Amino acid sequence: MSNSLPVKQIFAMGGGGFSTEPKHPLLDKYILGLVDKDKPRVCFLPTASGDSAQYIVEFYSAFGKLSCTPSHLSLFNLPTTDLKTFVLEQNIIYVGGGSPKNLIALWREWELDKILREAWEKGTILCGLSAGSMCWFEAGISAYAPGSLNNPVKCLGFLKGSHCPHYDQEPERRLAYHRLLSEGLLDDGYAADNGIGLHFVDNRLEKIVSSRLNAKAYRVEKIGETVKETPLQATYLGVEPRYK
Repeated sequence: MSNSLPVKQIFAMGGGGFSTEPKHPLLDKYILGLVDKDKPRVCFLPTASGDSAQYIVEFYSAFGKLSCTPSHLSLFNLPTTDLKTFVLEQNIIYVGGGSPKNLIALWREWELDKILREAWEKGTILCGLSAGSMCWFEAGISAYAPGSLNNPVKCLGFLKGSHCPHYDQEPERRLAYHRLLSEGLLDDGYAADNGIGLHFVDNRLEKIVSSRLNAKAYRVEKIGETVKETPLQATYLGVEPRYK
């Protein structure tokens, strides 16, 4: 009988998954493949979107077609008062996009942050996109409201450093991330384009995968008085085009 500790895994997506790539579920299938079960239990947390009903419908529409048992947890319409038992029964926690500031505030009020940490330490896979990607790091930036890119969002800190999703989506996002690092308002971290998944195992970046051929990930660091951006190699999950 093995006494080895559970593997702690986080899969942070810069953007993508069922909400933006419904006909191209490469990242979502990768997540399911991390669990050694035919039908892993996947729970969607749409907290950052205010538990949007449409978002929840999109989740079930997508994951209902995949080999898994989907469910969701709405803090505005609780399925149970025993949140801890409900969360610890899941194999995968999938967090949606929206406002990371609202997400963190609500999770802490419900002590869901503590429950999620316990689940992670027991081997539950934590994943998400946008706000659901950033939330696992110490801090990050988000365009959830006008002017919000100027102010870092303090997050859960399961992973060290900072994170910037949607890196290729808006030029001002990259500029803001560099500026906040240069000013010492954010620590070094990882930036991810839409279609990029950063797979962390026991707090170490183990693998980078992509659902889009040209999507990129970056290590972004303050070195002296400048900010250095280092491209990181990503493995494309689709079929590479063949050229004659």
